[in-house]
Amino acid sequence: MSAPPPLQIREANAHLVAVHRRVAELEARLDAAERTVRAQAERLARHDQQLRAALDELGRTKDREIAALQEQLLTSEATVHSLQSAVHQRDKLIGQLQPRAELLQDICRRRPPLAGLLATLAEAERLGPLPASDPSHPLTGGPSPPLANSTEAEGDRDHLQPAMFGTTV
Repeated sequence: MSAPPPLQIREANAHLVAVHRRVAELEARLDAAERTVRAQAERLARHDQQLRAALDELGRTKDREIAALQEQLLTSEATVHSLQSAVHQRDKLIGQLQPRAELLQDICRRRPPLAGLLATLAEAERLGPLPASDPSHPLTGGPSPPLANSTEAEGDRDHLQPAMFGTTV
């Protein structure tokens, strides 16, 4: 085998140098890409760690809010129970007071006639008793004929005392 001509050797050497340069260039780019990927992975890991910490804090905040809302719910339920009990007691009291209120309304409706009766009684009291000089008068102390609305049993009783007018109101 014969040796290749010098030109071919130079071309081959130039080609080898170009290949070595290209390999060095590609290795440099590969190193740069690997550094970029590592830096991105580190940033992603830090970001993932930050997101996990934020998610954990959100979970703790949610749990605290749920606990506070449960406590508020218990307090509200106790308040509702207390208010229902108070309403029941008031309803019971209203039931007890209703007949009395109706009685007072009845009294208020009857007040004007009662006031007239009291005024008449006061006038009768002002006039005073009849003089005792007339023995035939029924109010002087003698027996009186039975009233139209009295019963036989009432007529049999002893004579009633003379009426004294007065007010007790």
